[in-house]
Amino acid sequence: MSEVVKLERHDEIAIVTVDSPPVNALSAAVRRGIHECVKKAAADPAVKAIVLTCAGRTFIAGADITEFGKPPQPPALSEVISELENSPKPTIAAIHGTALGGGLETALGCHFRVAVKEAKLGLPEVKLGLLPGAGGTQRLPRAVGPELAVKMIVGGDPIGAAEALKHGLIEEIVEDRVQGGIAFARKVLAEKRPLRKLRDDDSKLKAARADRSIFTNAVAAVTKRARGLEAPFAAADAVGHSLDTPFDEALKKEREGFLKLMNGDQSKAQRYAFFAEREAAKVAGVPEGTKPRNVARVAIIGAGTMGGGIAMSFASAGIPVTLIEMSDEPLKRGLGIMQKNYEATAARGGIPADAPAKRMGLITGAVGLENVKDADLIIEAVFETMAVKKDVFTKLDQFAKPGAVLASNTSYLNINEIAAVTKRPQDVLGMHFFSPANVMKLCEIVRGAKTAPDALMTAVSIAKKIAKVPVVVGVCDGFVGNRMLAARSKQSEKFLFEGALPQQVDAVVTKFGLPMGPFAMGDLAGLDIGWRSRKDRGIKSEIADALCEAGRFGQKTGKGYYKYESGSRAPLSDPDVEKLIVDTCARLGLKRREISDDEILERMIYPMINEGARILDEGIAARPSDIDVVWLYGYGWPIYRGGPMHYADQVGLKHIADRLSYYAKATNDPSLEPAPLLKRLASEGKTFASLAAAKKAA
Repeated sequence: MSEVVKLERHDEIAIVTVDSPPVNALSAAVRRGIHECVKKAAADPAVKAIVLTCAGRTFIAGADITEFGKPPQPPALSEVISELENSPKPTIAAIHGTALGGGLETALGCHFRVAVKEAKLGLPEVKLGLLPGAGGTQRLPRAVGPELAVKMIVGGDPIGAAEALKHGLIEEIVEDRVQGGIAFARKVLAEKRPLRKLRDDDSKLKAARADRSIFTNAVAAVTKRARGLEAPFAAADAVGHSLDTPFDEALKKEREGFLKLMNGDQSKAQRYAFFAEREAAKVAGVPEGTKPRNVARVAIIGAGTMGGGIAMSFASAGIPVTLIEMSDEPLKRGLGIMQKNYEATAARGGIPADAPAKRMGLITGAVGLENVKDADLIIEAVFETMAVKKDVFTKLDQFAKPGAVLASNTSYLNINEIAAVTKRPQDVLGMHFFSPANVMKLCEIVRGAKTAPDALMTAVSIAKKIAKVPVVVGVCDGFVGNRMLAARSKQSEKFLFEGALPQQVDAVVTKFGLPMGPFAMGDLAGLDIGWRSRKDRGIKSEIADALCEAGRFGQKTGKGYYKYESGSRAPLSDPDVEKLIVDTCARLGLKRREISDDEILERMIYPMINEGARILDEGIAARPSDIDVVWLYGYGWPIYRGGPMHYADQVGLKHIADRLSYYAKATNDPSLEPAPLLKRLASEGKTFASLAAAKKAA
């Protein structure tokens, strides 16, 4: 019937198989194939039941989102689902892998569902800024009840086969999807089971219709972290329609909500981010067929906050780790903190109760650099000073085995300079993890001038294995993320001298959607870290240095730019800091002024975009989208704004260039002048996206 969907018959059972690699997405061809095959099977008198299944590694894993924004091709998914639902013969979805989004909606159109035990089922459209658009918000509540439906639709998280069976989403767990589907179809026929159309079954809605708080409490629990996002609330409204709106009318409202979100800026940004993450995995300048080196064991040097977090990431992925310190006391302390972190996660239900013991069992503590000898990958996570890092890498030469990849977890420092102290610069690169390393998803992979392609791909491959998002970047001070952050930090510090206070600046930044403002973030990280780094590089910062000299290192000392009451992480404005700022300005002869929130926002965001343009021009980042991935996963940039470079395109590059020129003159700051690339794109009416498209086409 179709190149991607085939119809076969096993005696009286018709098997409709989707075979459209890699994930059997619901392209127009797949939709058309299912529609035609089901229609033909239903019309065949020899067929008594129809099983829908998929070839390859997964069931239908969702819509083909490359079709979004293009003219719709028939049949619509809703027509495919109607064909399954209205079939006069039993339709059974036989699920393996993942049934996600439109895939689960298709399965919900069947009269029955079975799945292998490893299967996952979900409606994650909310993570693309959307809601299900083919009846998922109406059929799922009828299948599992509104509480679980809210978690799956508004939260976007899938469930496993066992939970799906418990709540009635599937009828059976089977060993083999095809044979299990056939056997279940025969059982349905033998038992003469009535065909269950979910659209007509309101039995699981009765409790929430009688007591609306069942629904509203579920929504409140799931949306408490959805600040700034539109889709979760629109999805909740759509699920709510299942309780008080006739089915067909609710379907119409669902579709209207889907289209409104799909055409909105938030979903466009979230879909852009989805593709940007996948694009970042494509590494330029690596010969085709380059394979990563084998990594069976990892050594991490330094058991502090970063080293411990990195070790936890590897242990959580089942990779053995040797954690190395120079003496017993810091090693014991580091291992103890890791144990507590795992136990706290287990207590919250984040990992199984036996996971802390299993994961700690993969971590071997050791004293002395000689213990790196068996490691295939060695990650240095010591103090962020060049002298200390050079000392470590000089010594690694005598202990690391040939072919081991040597990585530095540096935030700023020159990887080429570090590599030069070894006899194996081809094995050296940067792996910049973000704090807390066991939680944050980003890993900047820093390619040195002499880094071998297979060493680079080893770092990319292992980062994926430990559930990180790798982005390959070049060598410069601060790489991508921290270099752009430095441009913002320069402006935030200048604001204190011009008339703003930390709480005003931070409030503007958090209102924009970032999780923390620059001053609260400094307090969280520890002001002493930046102080030590500035001293190492001969840089002075009047107010920040004065705070550190007064012992105000941030949250860990209860005072930084803010004060923190005992045991609390909530920042409180501090009159002492305000006095220090005002007195410092007076001492330096600086006149303070009132600064608008609009100016703060533009000077916080536009200089970062400007620095991003320089980074692209210098080839430090391969694509504008790589920069966006760094900011989305490393710095909490709001997903619904797509990343700094995507946001710049939305605002308009000419507007940004004009405002930067204005601020360069108004504040006497030449660094704010538009970068050559930004100026050129703005004058030509182009975007960063058009730049990426042209590069890809070439």
